[in-house]
Amino acid sequence: MGVFLFGGYLFQTWGLVYTTPSKSAFLTGFSVILVPLIMMLLGQKLGPATLLGAVLGLAGIYLLVAPSGMSGVNLGDIFTLVGATSFAVHIVLVGRYTKRFSFLHLVPVQILVVGLLASAAMVVFPAQKWHFSARLAVAIMVTALLATGVAFSVQNWAQQYTPPAHTALLFALEPVFAAISSWLVVGEHFQGRTLAGAGLILAGMVVSEIWGARVASPVEG
Repeated sequence: MGVFLFGGYLFQTWGLVYTTPSKSAFLTGFSVILVPLIMMLLGQKLGPATLLGAVLGLAGIYLLVAPSGMSGVNLGDIFTLVGATSFAVHIVLVGRYTKRFSFLHLVPVQILVVGLLASAAMVVFPAQKWHFSARLAVAIMVTALLATGVAFSVQNWAQQYTPPAHTALLFALEPVFAAISSWLVVGEHFQGRTLAGAGLILAGMVVSEIWGARVASPVEG
């Protein structure tokens, strides 16, 4: 799980060197549909509601963040798709192993693996230079503690109660929260396309959660 989590971080960040943030967001959101497909390849039967919910979530992400020109595919797009696949595999694995092990044991190991692999990557790419500052320190604290430590602790705990396909769909809410944050922080105005995308994502959640497969019970202890 730690290896695939690191792979998602690595290729998503690497892809941003060559592609735009909005295109990266859409391509990373492709993990919403990849999770059900991976589960089907592993032999798990999924109800039509789960698949429909994933498709609605992907369509919503497209309306929210798809740039005007999607015709040209560059190296960053390919890297980002690799990262999305890695994130999708990570979600599937978390769904499997949180049924067998406590999330209190799983999370520290995953984050430790990510930290060790990221440290090794700094040696592989020596051209990257550190320019330490107060802003960098704050950014590291936010991304390490909140975006990684807290976020994946909650994910590992919550996946005891909800299947991976539903988890992937909930991750599709990230662009919605990004749009709300942009409105609150910089005063961005919502267009009809943005509202339609958010509505499709919420509709996908309702379809998957209400009419989807029965949620598995959590492990004891």
